[in-house]
Amino acid sequence: MRVDLFDFDLPPERIALKPASPRDAARMLVVAPDGALADRRIRDLPSLLKRGDALVVNDTRVIAARLIGARVRGEAVAAIEATLIQRLDAGRWRALVKPAKKLKVGERVRFGESREGAARALEAEVEAKGEAGEVTLAFALSGAALDQAIERVGLAPLPPYIVSRRPIAASDRADYQTVYAREDGAVAAPTAGLHFTPALLAAIEAAGASLHRVTLHVGAGTFLPVKAEDTADHVMHAEWGRLDAATAEALNAARARGGRIVAVGTTSLRLLESAADEHGAIRPFKGETSIFIAPGYRFRAVDVLLTNFHLPRSTLFMLVCAFSGLETMKRAYARAIEAGYRFYSYGDACLLIGPER
Repeated sequence: MRVDLFDFDLPPERIALKPASPRDAARMLVVAPDGALADRRIRDLPSLLKRGDALVVNDTRVIAARLIGARVRGEAVAAIEATLIQRLDAGRWRALVKPAKKLKVGERVRFGESREGAARALEAEVEAKGEAGEVTLAFALSGAALDQAIERVGLAPLPPYIVSRRPIAASDRADYQTVYAREDGAVAAPTAGLHFTPALLAAIEAAGASLHRVTLHVGAGTFLPVKAEDTADHVMHAEWGRLDAATAEALNAARARGGRIVAVGTTSLRLLESAADEHGAIRPFKGETSIFIAPGYRFRAVDVLLTNFHLPRSTLFMLVCAFSGLETMKRAYARAIEAGYRFYSYGDACLLIGPER
C-alpha cells in the first residue's frame, strides 16, 4: 500500500508534553467493530472488559538511555549527547549521537562528568560510525556494572517530539515507566501501559479479567516514520521479546473458554502475534521479532487492543489501521483531533475492539 495513505495533519498543540494525572484520568476513544466511536476514560476500562478476558501487558523497563557528556580530544572537550538504541553485548551499545559529524573512530567520550565528577564518569570509545549519527560505543564497564552506571548518569529517553519542546524533568524517570515494569532493556516506553495504576489493575482483576505479563524491549525504531513510498518496501526494526510457556498456556486456556486476548499496547500485540501459529494458538517465544503489521494482515491472537494515538506515516498507525480498518481509524483520529485528545507517548488512548470470533 502507498505510505501516503497513512498521513494526516496533527496540530502541534495536540502533542502531549506531560502525562495525565492521575494516570487513569487519561481519555480513551473506544472504537467498536462496526466503527462506532465513544468517548470514555481509562478508568472505565474494567467495565468494558468481560469476565474471562485476558489482559496482556509488556513488563519491559525503560533504562536511562539518554546520556549527556563530552568528546575528549587531548585537552579539548566538546559537548555530546547519545541515546542508546541497541545493546550489542555486555559492554557495547549502538547509539544515536549528536553532533556526530566530527566524532572520529577511536575517540573517547565521557558521560555524566558534570554531575558525578570525573572519577565517576562513564567512559566509552567510539568503535565504529554508521549513517545518520549512529555509532557503536565500547564502554569501559560491562555487564551489571555498566547497567548501574547508565542508571546513575543517564536521563529518561523521552522521544524527540517532547525533548525538542521542553527539558527532561526529574519526574520523567517515574512518569515514563509503567507501574509493572521489571525487566530492564527498553529504550522507549510501552506507552499504552503508562495509563495503568495499581488500583486500576486491581479493578480489572476484580471484574473477572486475568492479568498476564510478556516482555518486549522497545527500541528507538518505534518512533521512526516510514521513509519508503510503499509499505512493501519498508524494513522493520527488530526487538527482543519473551513469552514463557506458562503464559502461553494460560492465554490459550482463556481463549478456549471464550475469553478475549486484550493487548495493552502495540508492543504486546506484536509479540503475541509473533508467538501465535496460523491457527491462533500461542506458543512460547524467545528472541527477536521484526513483524510488520499493515492492512491486509490477518490477526491470529489478539481480539482487543488498547493503544495511544500514533505518528502519521508510522508503522504503529499502520498497525491500528490493519486492526480496525484504514477509513475507520482515519475517522477516529480526525474525531480525536477535533475533540482535543492528546497524542503520542504521554497522550490519551484508544480502545480498539475487534470482531467477535
